[in-house]
Amino acid sequence: MAASTATRPVDLPVDAASLIADIERYLAEQAPRTAHPLVTKTTAELIAEALAAPAAVDEQHAPTLAAPRRLWRIIPDWALALTPARRLHGAGRAITVTQHLELTALVIQQYGWHRGGLRSRSGRRCILGAQAVLFRLGYGDENTALAAGRAMQSILRRRGIDDAYHRWNDKPERTLDDVLHLIREAANNERGQA
Repeated sequence: MAASTATRPVDLPVDAASLIADIERYLAEQAPRTAHPLVTKTTAELIAEALAAPAAVDEQHAPTLAAPRRLWRIIPDWALALTPARRLHGAGRAITVTQHLELTALVIQQYGWHRGGLRSRSGRRCILGAQAVLFRLGYGDENTALAAGRAMQSILRRRGIDDAYHRWNDKPERTLDDVLHLIREAANNERGQA
């Protein structure tokens, strides 16, 4: 039976805002409790409060309509750099290689998995395409993405596979489970080395 590249129902909406919310929730869970005895809230709780506080809005330049949810999946990746998360974190929010790998798996689960290119016309992403989404949204930098790629490549080498991980992703026999297993194995390996 041939493996299908359709891993997500077409009518299930995904947008950058929900992906960003999931990423922020994941990163907040990773944040340690603060060490100062007078502060009783976790870093995650403080971040949540800050994000919940109403921001000053320039009414004259505020957008009046949100982009359609499906549009966020199909717009070019360079446009993701225009999202609020990228503007909030500037050039990029520092994340670890382990976090990058775990978030790569999250992007693939949210957008759907693809082989044969960075992305499909409907917005599904391959491993490298998912890494590009994170980079464009401002999570991590090029060095983080390259280190994550080396971590996945190391796992493949241990399995006796010489293909680059992005070419391995594109093999006809590859499945979503194979891809997620590789990413999570690399994340666990990185976690063990930290």
